[in-house]
Amino acid sequence: MDLSIPLAFTVGLFSAVHCIGMCGGIMGALSFGLPPQLRQNNARFFSFLLVYNGGRILSYAVAGALIGFLGSALLDFLGPGQGHRWLQWFAAFIMVLIGLHVAGWLPRLAQIERVGVPLWRLLEPFGRRLMPVQSIPQALIYGVVWGWLPCGLVYTMLISTATKVGPVNGALYMAAFGLGTLPSVMATGLLAGRLYRYAQNPYLKVVVGLIIIAIGLLTLWFPELLDVTAYQRTPIKSE
Repeated sequence: MDLSIPLAFTVGLFSAVHCIGMCGGIMGALSFGLPPQLRQNNARFFSFLLVYNGGRILSYAVAGALIGFLGSALLDFLGPGQGHRWLQWFAAFIMVLIGLHVAGWLPRLAQIERVGVPLWRLLEPFGRRLMPVQSIPQALIYGVVWGWLPCGLVYTMLISTATKVGPVNGALYMAAFGLGTLPSVMATGLLAGRLYRYAQNPYLKVVVGLIIIAIGLLTLWFPELLDVTAYQRTPIKSE
């Protein structure tokens, strides 16, 4: 039974304290950057925030597809037997690292963000030229650019995406994670950043981090929860 997609969504959901802290300022700036008449129209304001985040999640899915493709090649190299098991253990280990990072016990994990800095330097000026956003297409494109913002949590999830063999599995895995982050980031935009101070509560961070660590340990003890069914082969019985 493959529960990796629901687990990715759950990690995104419980990563709220990190997402609000990381993206709260951006979401608040985007909200205030919209024309006043648009912000006063609740339906249109909500649609712009939704499109921003839709573009962000689309970028996550594209990155997941790329890493999933590499994961497929890696599993071919390791072999579908023990190599499959190693990838499952690796995914569980990454989940524990994410929990430690969210709890504030592994701040050095954020150094992985350096990997994406060169790409962000190329994309960030383009995103800046889209401001102020005044149309839905602009909001979508800005969201796509925003999705490549260097983020230790996203990059760590991408590393675990290597266990989702194939581009489709990788894209679905990261899209599920992105959808899990949607409620917290959307709420930050709707409340104009007022959730930020709550997300900085160290006790809340520890509780959320422990929950994610528990998810990682659960998948370590029951690796079938992260079963990569796409690579399982049903033996052909000889007649």
